[in-house]
Amino acid sequence: MAEADLIEPTIDPNTRNLTYRNVVARNGASSKTVVSVRDTPGLVTDEPTARGGTNEGPTPVETVMGGLCGCDAVITHLVAGLIDFEYGDIEYVCDAEIDPRGVHGVEGFRPYFEKVTLKKTIKTNEPEDRIEKLKKNVEQRCPVSNLIRDAGVDLHIEWIVVPM
Repeated sequence: MAEADLIEPTIDPNTRNLTYRNVVARNGASSKTVVSVRDTPGLVTDEPTARGGTNEGPTPVETVMGGLCGCDAVITHLVAGLIDFEYGDIEYVCDAEIDPRGVHGVEGFRPYFEKVTLKKTIKTNEPEDRIEKLKKNVEQRCPVSNLIRDAGVDLHIEWIVVPM
């Protein structure tokens, strides 16, 4: 990544400033878990009925996939504001491959993603060089995509640009 494409940090890089996150969850001896976050309605994770759940919410793995979409959107919005990048709607499609042998205890198989593919369709009339600048800065700053990538997951993020 070219240094010229990266924007300056928006925080003092020499001052460590850890933030605190708190999530509270309750599970009633089933696959369904009710999660409370700050002062929001929260969410429910569950498994499909075919896997013994009640299908009242996305699976925990699906929430990670949704978290990737949401985090990318938040960081895109943040970076776009910093560089005065004009864009419209973004649509995401996220697919993941998991080998179920890992979840079922077979040694040598990880119980998490093998591959994640995120297709990001963004509406903008910005020129290609500005799109690349946005893309590189979002890639550098997105906590969830970096977490997935650092776990050794084969992560592919495809940007599809359509005019506004």
